[in-house]
Amino acid sequence: MRWNPRSPWLVGLLMVVVIAVVAAACSGGEDSADTAAVPIATTVVGLDSSTGGDVGNGNEDTPLASRANALSTGEVLADGFGTDGVDPIVFQVVDLGRDIIFTADMAVAVTDVPAASDRATREIAQLGGFLFGQRTTGAPNPVSVLTFKVMPEDFSEALERLGTIGEVRAQNISTSDVTERIVDLESRILTAEASVERLRELLASAGGVAVVVQVETELLQRETQLETLRGQLRTLTDQVSLATIVVTLTEALDRPGVSLAVTAYPGHDGLGQSCHGEPGLSVDEGSAATICFEVINSGDTPLTNFELNDPVLDVTLEDLSVVFGDPAATIEPGESIMLAAEIVAERDLRTQTRIGATPVNQDGQPLAGRTVAATATVFVNAVDPGGVPGFRDGLEASLGLLADLGRVIILSLGIALPFIWLIPIVGWVLIRWRRRDRVTLDSEPAPSS
Repeated sequence: MRWNPRSPWLVGLLMVVVIAVVAAACSGGEDSADTAAVPIATTVVGLDSSTGGDVGNGNEDTPLASRANALSTGEVLADGFGTDGVDPIVFQVVDLGRDIIFTADMAVAVTDVPAASDRATREIAQLGGFLFGQRTTGAPNPVSVLTFKVMPEDFSEALERLGTIGEVRAQNISTSDVTERIVDLESRILTAEASVERLRELLASAGGVAVVVQVETELLQRETQLETLRGQLRTLTDQVSLATIVVTLTEALDRPGVSLAVTAYPGHDGLGQSCHGEPGLSVDEGSAATICFEVINSGDTPLTNFELNDPVLDVTLEDLSVVFGDPAATIEPGESIMLAAEIVAERDLRTQTRIGATPVNQDGQPLAGRTVAATATVFVNAVDPGGVPGFRDGLEASLGLLADLGRVIILSLGIALPFIWLIPIVGWVLIRWRRRDRVTLDSEPAPSS
């Protein structure tokens, strides 16, 4: 076949090739654009004493290659929690050519709040940052809230240094992409500036007073709007140019506490298997009931050496059955133990339970001069079951009636006693009245026959 550059099939083949090349180029451009626009992830990490595993990326078996890839794309990886708090978070700031605001909140427990505040300020100053604000509360619960400003490229290093000051209890890192907002503000500012300039030119050539007043009013509104837009832009650019870190310093092992909840339920089921019970209970007289005692470490300090007593039930810690937990062990913050006592409700009773404990440090040594205690009560109402009255019921009713009669007599005597002086006077008046009647009868003449 002879070569013909105008052959229809050859032209069609060339068009297919060109379309394929263009499509491949567009696909590659989209991929690169997507890669450049990968946002930096936000991770919120909180302290959870009930879990000891990894928290953050949700995958304990992340391969090394995938973790390296995550770091290269600017993701935040949380290696999890240690026994003393939150492990440091790997955070890499990546320059994506975008306007991004970096912020972080940290809660750090330290042994000396004033000394830790000075150290945190020095660490940030070494990076070229500065203390932007401070709020401090003194004893008995010292707290210092420090606000730092650092360059975005020093954001990760600043977090790492602040995390070494004490025990990181919580950490929250977030980012906000404000590129579109800044571009929009810049465009609106250019438009507002052009409008203000036109109004100024119009004002310069205005002829009448009414026109001048109208133009000045409109110019004032446009200038006010322009300054507002400029202020918003300055605020955003300042937030982008300096990252913000807020650090809350609290004194470690400073707020021990214990709470006690006492409940009850009818019957005996071994070792308090139906605990928790009710805050109040009514049962028949002579019926069985179980009292439940839940002791909770409500502070931030381990507790040990528990002591429980109730003078109404006449029980101590040694008399109770353990439902769960170990009262002889050290109870960590947030943990609890459940105890139970079996009784027979012979009468109404209101318990008066008191629990005490000793706070200790991480080494198990008691805190000097520190103890915690709590009290709680529960009311058990013993109800008469009713039925046919017996001899005992009749005897108790008769004795009750005699007691009521005696009380009535005593009450009557008490009422009459102040008026006892009237008795002789009333008697003398009666005697005089009878004598007068007798004299009157004797003085009357006898009727004639």
